[in-house]
Amino acid sequence: MINLFFIFIIVPLSSSVEHDSHLLRRGLVQQKYLEITRPLPFANLTPSCTLPILTHDFGNTMGLPPISVDYTPPEKCSWNHVALQFNASCKGVQYDRIAAVWLDGADLLRTSTAEPTVDGVFWTVTKDVTRYTSLLVKENISLSVMLENLVDDVYTGVYRVNVTFLYYDVDDTGVPLKLRLVDDVFVDSPIRGGGSLSLYDKQADLIMPISGYGGEGFWFRIQSDSELHGKSVAIPKNTYKAVMEICVSFHGYDEFWYSNPPDSYVRTNNLTSQRGHGAYREVLLNIDENLVGSVVPFPVIYPGGINPLYWDPVVSIGAFDHPSYDIDLTPFLGILLDGKSHFLWFKVVDSLPFWLVDANLHLWVDKQCTGDCAVQAAIIDSGTPDFEMERSSDFQGLDGSYEVEMKRKSEYRGWVKSSAGNLTTTVSRELKFKNKIKFHEKGNEKKVKQKVKEEIEISVVESETGIKISHTSLKRKYPLTITTKTSKPSKEDNGTKLMLSELENEWSEKKKWGEGYSSSSSSSSLKNGQKCKGWMNVQDNVVVQGEATTEQRYSYNGEASGYSREITAANGRLVNDTANYYKFASFTTM
Repeated sequence: MINLFFIFIIVPLSSSVEHDSHLLRRGLVQQKYLEITRPLPFANLTPSCTLPILTHDFGNTMGLPPISVDYTPPEKCSWNHVALQFNASCKGVQYDRIAAVWLDGADLLRTSTAEPTVDGVFWTVTKDVTRYTSLLVKENISLSVMLENLVDDVYTGVYRVNVTFLYYDVDDTGVPLKLRLVDDVFVDSPIRGGGSLSLYDKQADLIMPISGYGGEGFWFRIQSDSELHGKSVAIPKNTYKAVMEICVSFHGYDEFWYSNPPDSYVRTNNLTSQRGHGAYREVLLNIDENLVGSVVPFPVIYPGGINPLYWDPVVSIGAFDHPSYDIDLTPFLGILLDGKSHFLWFKVVDSLPFWLVDANLHLWVDKQCTGDCAVQAAIIDSGTPDFEMERSSDFQGLDGSYEVEMKRKSEYRGWVKSSAGNLTTTVSRELKFKNKIKFHEKGNEKKVKQKVKEEIEISVVESETGIKISHTSLKRKYPLTITTKTSKPSKEDNGTKLMLSELENEWSEKKKWGEGYSSSSSSSSLKNGQKCKGWMNVQDNVVVQGEATTEQRYSYNGEASGYSREITAANGRLVNDTANYYKFASFTTM
């Protein structure tokens, strides 16, 4: 049992305790924190060279611009893979904070800090950033790090951050291309297990940041669903492929958007909470007036969220490396290649303050098309996506239920004529979202159940003959269940409340891809799930006792190899940690 001194901050929604609970904790020893993910395929190799680029103490940085340093790749160093290493430590009383790393304005890493103790915590995030090679080869550009922190007499924790690039020269000449890209290059995220949906492509030739100007970070701060944020861009006239990578995180009144009740619940019960607008959020991507894609983000829980005892020392899925989301814009090159600037912009439906959104536009160019040469393109089909939304609620005072369900279906098709020929790309997508919230015991018991399912298919064919060039499919889902129960204050125990909570969270996905006439296809799968359970005794917003357990199972299966890990943490200590890495016997080099 943990019997420590905590400060517990609650912004009450009703008589119940919201999911936005945060703890400021005192630990027993300096603790190493970690996020469970698959090791990088080249992590056991010795880097060709190492570039320590930034060391900084983020103290009272609230409202200040990012810290920026000059970046130039190392000389006389052969490399084809790059890892970004983000090391951090903190000692004292402090909240978790959001942070980001940008290179020349492009978002390389969105991350949350661990919530420290007075005895100190430390952690390392290592991310494959090979897909940003077109930026990493540039000289005399800026690397920027944003970490807004508040330090005063109460909040004393200062975050020390070190950023390093590790460059690797990986000999993969004997590995089939389809395996090399899947199992090496594009497996760069602890959640996604892969990068661009078009797995046969090399890294983009050009990356254009769709971001702010850096004064308050390069992300756009979106305060409401009426705000539109974006950037006007003109892309090279020899572009033959485009993918938008969207980076997003949610904060403030929307940190736990998936548990927000409808505004009617707040008004009817005369509550003072600002957390409302229901439990549906979606980031929309537009080119001028055209809706071209959307994202329902994975519900990343920061290390101080729900029950902070869960996240010691294993943090929640995606906390240290937030997922980004790729949208293939190749069917829309007929718009973007008209020689004019176009406004690429975002909005967050039903949002409350505040969301941080930016994006990286990855572009592939036809290097045989130079001078006056221009790639030609046109949209074949960009019809209005099918969209359905249903909301319902049934409340009696503080008790009752609320449900929202959304379906979105789209298919975009366009042809591009380059030196590779006239090719037609079709992007099909179906998204299903369902969220249900139940209140019982006068709002003291709350259950949130959410399901998100998405299916994406991308096919490329020769426009004139219909011959299939490549096809890719992705199926992913992320279910979430949270239950909290809060007892009434006890006079016998001087107003002590007992808080019980349970959580289940998961990211799973399956991918298939193939090329040409071949009926065979390759595949990969990823399943990453957590189950948490805990209790806390709280008196006058101070937690005096508590226990928590977190179980996590991670399993990845690729074409050439697989990796699994099972871990259990209880009351701030690892009690089980088993990992297995294996290569499949059927894999042979060519």
